[in-house]
Amino acid sequence: MDLICYLHPGWAPRIRPASSRRDWMDASPESFAYRCLPLSIANSHGWEILNPRGCDVVWNGGPSVEDVVVRPDGGGRAEDAAVSLFGMGTVTFHVAGIFRTPPGWNLWAGGPPNGAKDGVAALSGVIETDWSPFTFTMNWKLTRPNHPVRFELDEPICFIFPVERRVIDSVTPIFAPLGDDPQLKAQFEAWSRSRDAFQAKMRSHPPAKPSEKWQKFYHRGVDASGRCPISDHQAKLHVAPFAERQATQGGSAGPRPAGPPAEAMPSPAAPASGPRPPAAEAASFAERKYQWLLEVLGRHRALSPAASGMFRAEAMTSQDFLDYYYATNRPIILGGEIAQWPAFKLWNADYLRAKVGARPVEVQADRASNANYERDKDAHRRVMAFDAFIERITAAGAANDTYLTAYNSAKNIEALAPLREDLGVLDKFLSHREGQSEGMLWIGPAGTFTPLHHDLTNNLLVQIVGRKRVILAASTATPNLYNDRHVFSEVSDAADPNMEAGAFPKLKDVTFLDFVLSAGDALFIPIGWWHQVTALDFSVSATYTNFLWPNEGYEGHPTTS
Repeated sequence: MDLICYLHPGWAPRIRPASSRRDWMDASPESFAYRCLPLSIANSHGWEILNPRGCDVVWNGGPSVEDVVVRPDGGGRAEDAAVSLFGMGTVTFHVAGIFRTPPGWNLWAGGPPNGAKDGVAALSGVIETDWSPFTFTMNWKLTRPNHPVRFELDEPICFIFPVERRVIDSVTPIFAPLGDDPQLKAQFEAWSRSRDAFQAKMRSHPPAKPSEKWQKFYHRGVDASGRCPISDHQAKLHVAPFAERQATQGGSAGPRPAGPPAEAMPSPAAPASGPRPPAAEAASFAERKYQWLLEVLGRHRALSPAASGMFRAEAMTSQDFLDYYYATNRPIILGGEIAQWPAFKLWNADYLRAKVGARPVEVQADRASNANYERDKDAHRRVMAFDAFIERITAAGAANDTYLTAYNSAKNIEALAPLREDLGVLDKFLSHREGQSEGMLWIGPAGTFTPLHHDLTNNLLVQIVGRKRVILAASTATPNLYNDRHVFSEVSDAADPNMEAGAFPKLKDVTFLDFVLSAGDALFIPIGWWHQVTALDFSVSATYTNFLWPNEGYEGHPTTS
């Protein structure tokens, strides 16, 4: 859905996706406040409107407008300053924009969640922004007479997010005995027992690492048995920023935004409800056109098993690979290409440990505590000795928590240099110029999982040790794959048996290719093709992007989400 903020010339509201951070949460011992996932989700569940001009506010305790004194900082525009407008100890910030939501959707406006401010409290409102041609104000109620309150420049002074209007009226609240739901009762009792045992363990054997001082069940979206009952658990939100404004530069300051919706008068020059501006309308048409074209091409591809299937070839020539796969955006498994590589013959966990030893490497770790570990890769960078890493990933139950990935390659060039001599060349397909970075390694245990995404280059995934289950979907399936941010999908696992029925209805129109990549195979993944990968064994793979032909699709990819 679209949330549009219409701007009169001269209006320039400072709006950003809300941050999950809070100063008091940062200051909590070991940042333990962030262990409460509902707090972090609420903090970032919308957009923050920032204060355009700093000010100090004092209230003498009286009921009149004059009883509140606002002292704006110097140097700003008069129309950006907070004012005393309604009395009763309130201070008012004008919001320079007319918001428009789809039919049946309101806009909730209030203060930043979980952001206490001494001496003042944010007031909240719900606005029918699907029809209102008025601006609204954000109001704060002062609570301590003669206590100066400071609002800094760019401090969040308003928090907004859309809410569906009729939902609250349709809710039927009910009390019921827990025994009415035997499954829920059993899940609760299992959690209660595990909680008691965990707390007893904490008392008798306090852990040294902060990450081991909490159970993380809710944070990971699982019950006490480790089962995730839903497919769309969120450990982090990805709220999109407002797009760049259209044609507002150079305008006059324009009329000051009016008061609250019930009392406001529309500005004569301000756009009311109705069709989008021409530029936005054109963009919307282009988006619909591209979606139509991709869907039609996808349906045509599906007409032919030869065009839409997954193929395997031995002894593929360079020219055939270019003509029938690379240039036509079709995947293929190339068999037998690494049969003579020392790595294919020699590598296993013990060999790797002995070859690299205790050299420090960067890996992805603590992934089990974050459902969005792939999107948050930078937060999971860890450095450890390579032999300790191998010991960790070969231990029982290692699963998906620790993984050395291609994303870590740049940091590991020197440490993993001893392994390079075991890798051969694929000069039919790849350019092996001296000094060129190639062969980005993936090393991990059975159970490592890379969620559904596409890449911005053509990739050759060479499976050296172990097996991986790969699920692919054509680039033409993009309109049906819920691409919500950059190269990621809201559907992290297209094969999740617990995926809520009806949550992603467009998936029914996607043809997935589901197969196992065995040791010795090389999979060509064309640019834009969606894929997810699960290791079935201890696994070592290498990703190559240094093809003989141009491979530069990343340069023009949109960066707004």
